[in-house]
Amino acid sequence: MTDRPEFSICVPMHNESGNAAALIGEIAVALEGRAFEMVITDDASTDDTRAVLAALKDKHPQLRVLSHRKNAGQSRALRSAIQAARAPVIGTLDGDGQNDPADLPALYRSLTRPDAPEGLQMVMGRRASRKDSAWKKFGSRFGNGIRKWMLKDDCDDSGCGIKVMRRDAFLSLPYFDHMHRYMPAMMNAEGYKTEFMDVNHRERGAGVSKYNNFGRLWAALSDLRGVMWLIRRRRNPEAADEI
Repeated sequence: MTDRPEFSICVPMHNESGNAAALIGEIAVALEGRAFEMVITDDASTDDTRAVLAALKDKHPQLRVLSHRKNAGQSRALRSAIQAARAPVIGTLDGDGQNDPADLPALYRSLTRPDAPEGLQMVMGRRASRKDSAWKKFGSRFGNGIRKWMLKDDCDDSGCGIKVMRRDAFLSLPYFDHMHRYMPAMMNAEGYKTEFMDVNHRERGAGVSKYNNFGRLWAALSDLRGVMWLIRRRRNPEAADEI
């Protein structure tokens, strides 16, 4: 852990004590042999997630745990982890275990391949076969359709939490609550490129979802207006050359 890792896996968690140990173990197996770290943000959980994570540090020396003093939401918890991360390439996962860590190496290889297009800064997962209720999948399709039509971001599945990206590119984006659902659009606005790759999706192992269709739709209406305003107001110099 004295050397800088090549890959930092950043995960936000809130009340995920039943999923934390299994997910961290799977990440360690998926990335065995690599120089990696895991940075987990406990977003002020009210269960024993923080204690579970702290206990896992003895077993997994690559594990680092941050703890928010006040609940700030998924996007802020993810940003805290990425700010603390030490690697130039970041992998993200949702904390509920539905994303499969076994997909991380393929996403990493796609981002860092020698023939990657210039400006490629993120490869994002696309859930090929979602393991969610029909009602939840309907809400997701409806929201994705509206967002894709309004933002022209070519993203079919903005809710997929597994992504691999350049840390510097992420930190160059403006932060706002729920920004994790608008990453392709924000990357595009900054002049970066995003690619998509089919990934596995699994049923939640323990706990309950933090979102519902109506709550998500209400937030999305406000978020979409804000994201469209941000995109309109951004000006891209297409890099700066020192002379």
